Amino acid sequence: MKLSLSVQTPEVQFAAPVALLTGSFEEKVAKAAAWGAQGLELMPVDPAALDAPALLASMERAGLEAAAIGSTLLGAVGLTLLQAEAEKAALARFRLRDLIDSAAAVRAPLVTIGSVRGRAATFGAGAREQLVTMLREAAVHAASRGVRLVLEPINRYQLDLVNSVEEALALVEEVSHAALGLLLDTCHMNMEESSWQEPFERAMAAGRLWHVHVADSNRRAPGRGLLDFAAIIAILRQVGYAGYLSAEILALPDPDRAAQDMLVHLRPLLEQYRPDPSLGDSKGVER
Repeated sequence: MKLSLSVQTPEVQFAAPVALLTGSFEEKVAKAAAWGAQGLELMPVDPAALDAPALLASMERAGLEAAAIGSTLLGAVGLTLLQAEAEKAALARFRLRDLIDSAAAVRAPLVTIGSVRGRAATFGAGAREQLVTMLREAAVHAASRGVRLVLEPINRYQLDLVNSVEEALALVEEVSHAALGLLLDTCHMNMEESSWQEPFERAMAAGRLWHVHVADSNRRAPGRGLLDFAAIIAILRQVGYAGYLSAEILALPDPDRAAQDMLVHLRPLLEQYRPDPSLGDSKGVER
């Protein structure tokens, strides 16, 4: 498993609550690499405005990957797929296509689908069917660009459709496209699931657990709330997850300190188990 930090991209003109690191994009990249991250989850508002080659070059010089392109900030500016205003819904669909294109340009394997999907109650009758249609359309485009989508179950207080892993797997099955998988967020899971083991196991058994957001019970950095991340990481190892643990956390007490807190708390937990090259990729040894 590898560690990633969520950062807003240069065209974003406001300070997003869950955007980590301060300074220019190059300064954010340098801090992330120096502090021990392996990737960045990029959060644009207008992906078509990005200088993707420059972003990619900056990350590659620092030895970082684009772990994912996050759609979080589209929802923050009112662009959601399920909404009554047809013009805004259409713009959200276009922006999602742009996110997918940007992911391909910066070699990010995933685009997240969280709050950008919107609320069924706002859309009205037929919301689920409409979401299935839009996700299938987006998955087809993603596959054509060598990118995959990850659907995030979000707690019932924020969204009214797809709150649990069980519901997310059901929707993924309904969309029925190989480019759509799951993103599981520990903060949302803490509110909606009755165990850690079963949801991770079910998602892995379905072949759909492609990304994990790590946030503590209060949406702050791991170690700043009530969750036992040693136990969570042990379960992820047990089920065979080897992807990113990406911090989508409140930037408290400030964006740099929150990033440091996450890395300081999780790096030792990951370093307790490292792959042993003599045993192959699927085995390892305790350190």
